[in-house]
Amino acid sequence: MKGSNKGTLKRILEFIKPYGHYLVLGFIFAIISISCTLYTPVLIGEGVDFIVSKENVDFQGIISVIIRLGIVIAVTAVSQWLMGLCTNKVTYYTVRDIRTKVFKHLENVPLKFIDSKQHGEILSREITDVDKISDGLLMGFTQLFSGVITIVGTIGFMLSINLTITVIVVIITPLSLFAASFIARHTYNMFKLQSETTGEMTSLVEEMISNQKVVKAFGYEKEAYARFEEINSRLQKHGLMATFYSSITNPVTRFVNGIVYAAVGITGALLAIKGHISIGQLSAFLSYANQYTKPFNEISGVVAEFQSALASAKRVFDILDEEPETPDAQNAVQLTEVDGSVVLKDVEFSYNPDVELIRDLNLSVKPGQRIAIVGPTGSGKTTIINLLMRFYDVDAGDIIVSGHPIKEVKRDSLRSMYGMVLQDTWLKTDTIRENIAYGKPDATFEEIVEAAKAAHAHSFIERLPHGYDTQVSEQGENISEGEKQLLCIARVMLIKPPMLILDEATSSIDTRTEIYIQKAFSKMMEGRTSFIVAHRLSTIREADCILVMNQGRIIEQGTHNELLQKGGFYAKLYNSQFET
Repeated sequence: MKGSNKGTLKRILEFIKPYGHYLVLGFIFAIISISCTLYTPVLIGEGVDFIVSKENVDFQGIISVIIRLGIVIAVTAVSQWLMGLCTNKVTYYTVRDIRTKVFKHLENVPLKFIDSKQHGEILSREITDVDKISDGLLMGFTQLFSGVITIVGTIGFMLSINLTITVIVVIITPLSLFAASFIARHTYNMFKLQSETTGEMTSLVEEMISNQKVVKAFGYEKEAYARFEEINSRLQKHGLMATFYSSITNPVTRFVNGIVYAAVGITGALLAIKGHISIGQLSAFLSYANQYTKPFNEISGVVAEFQSALASAKRVFDILDEEPETPDAQNAVQLTEVDGSVVLKDVEFSYNPDVELIRDLNLSVKPGQRIAIVGPTGSGKTTIINLLMRFYDVDAGDIIVSGHPIKEVKRDSLRSMYGMVLQDTWLKTDTIRENIAYGKPDATFEEIVEAAKAAHAHSFIERLPHGYDTQVSEQGENISEGEKQLLCIARVMLIKPPMLILDEATSSIDTRTEIYIQKAFSKMMEGRTSFIVAHRLSTIREADCILVMNQGRIIEQGTHNELLQKGGFYAKLYNSQFET
C-alpha cells in the first residue's frame, strides 16, 4: 500500500510539474510572509521591554515599534495573498488537467469499459474524486509551505534568544509528528473504502432519478430505499472509521504541544528570574513556541485530507490506466466515400470469452441493399451493429466495407459513413435547432428545417413556444419520447450519410407517425446500404434481405415473402405478433 501511495503521489507530481514556477513563487512569498510573522514577536517583545523597563516608559521606542509593526503586518498580508494566489493556480490548473485528461481518455476507451461500469460510478470518479484531489492539494501546498518555513524560522529565532529552551522545544515537539504519522498510515484504506462507497451511492441515486417513472410504475420504491439504506450504512461506517482514525491525530498533537508550552513557560520563567532573559524575550519565546507547534497541530487535518486525496487519485488514475482503443494503424485508410458494399467473412465475437455469441458469421451486402436483422433477444442483432461501427473489434474474421477491411480504416472516417438512429434517444441540453445540427454544426437554418420536414418533426416543432429555438434538456422533459425520436431521425436526415443503421428507430413512435416515418426512411434509403434492426416485423416487409438470427448465427435469410413461404423460424416469429 505504501508503494501504491508513492506511485500515486508521483503521478500527481507529474501533473503539477508544468506549473512548478507557481510553486517556486508561492514558496518565496511564503518565506516573506512567515519571516514577517516571526519577526512580529521580536517587535512585541521590544515593546514589552520598553514598558516594563526599570526607568520610565520609552514612548519614542514604542512608537518606533508600532510603525515597524504596521509595515510588517502590511507586508505579511500581501505576501499571504500572493502565496494563496500561486498555490490556488497550481491546484486548479493541475486539477483541470487531470479532469481534462480523464474526459478525453473516456472518449478513447473501448465501449466495453463504459458498458461494464455503472455510469454513476464513472461520474463519481470524474467529478467527486477529482474535487477531493483539489481539496487535498490546496491544503497540502498551503500547509507545506507555511509549516516547513514556520518550523525552520521559529527554530532560528528561538536559537537567537536562548539555546536551552530551544533544545527543549525541538526534542519534545516531534513526538506529535511521529504519532500523527503512525495513525495516518492506518487511514488510507478507510478513505479508499469511503470513496468507493460514495461511487456506489452516486451510481444508485443517478439510476433511481433517471428511471423514476419505472421505479414508481413497478412499485420499486421500498427495494430502492433498502438498497440506498444498505449503501448509506456502509458509507456511514467507512466515513466514521476514516474520520475516527484521522481525528485521533489532533488530540495527540495538541497534548504534546501543551507539554511543550508548559515546559517553555516554566523554564523561561526560571531563566527570567535568574536574569538570563528579559520578560520581553520570554513573551517572544512563548509566542514562538506556539507558532512552532501550530504546524504540528494542523497536521491531522492535512494528513486526513491528503490521504483522502490519494485514495481518490488512485480511483481516477485507474480510469487513465484503462487501455484505450487499439490505435488506428499508421497506414490506415481515410474513407472519403463508399459504394455501400459490406462483407462479413467468418466473423466471430463474444463479450465474454467464456460465452460464445457470434460464430462463423458470413454475409455479403450489395450497394444500396436494405438488410433487416431480426431474432429473439440476445441473438446478436445489436452486436452486429456494434461490430459494423467498430465499437467492438471482431475476435476473428473480417468485416470489409467497399473493399477495405475495417481494421485497416480510420475509425472516425468509418463511422462518418454511417447515419445511426438508435432505440434509446439522446438530446443534448440546447435548442431544437442545435440538436438537429448535432452531426453538421455548420448547417444552414433552411437545411435544418428541410431535415425536420423530412422526419415529420417540423409541425410539432412549430407548435413549441420558441419553435426551433426552444430549449430542451438531456432528458427532453418538455417533449414526448416519440418527438425526441423524430429529432434524432432528423439529425440523420440532415447529414445524408451513404449508409444507414436503424436500431429500433421507430420503437417510440405511434402507428400513424410511424407510417410517415417509414415513407421518409424509404426515400432516405434509396441508393443507400441500410441495416435495420427491428422487433416489429411489420416495419421490414420491404427489406431486400431479412437475416434471421438465433444464438449468434444466421439461421434464415431471404425476403419477407420467401421466409413466410418457408414456414420456419421467421414465419412463426412474424405470425406470433398478430395472434390474438
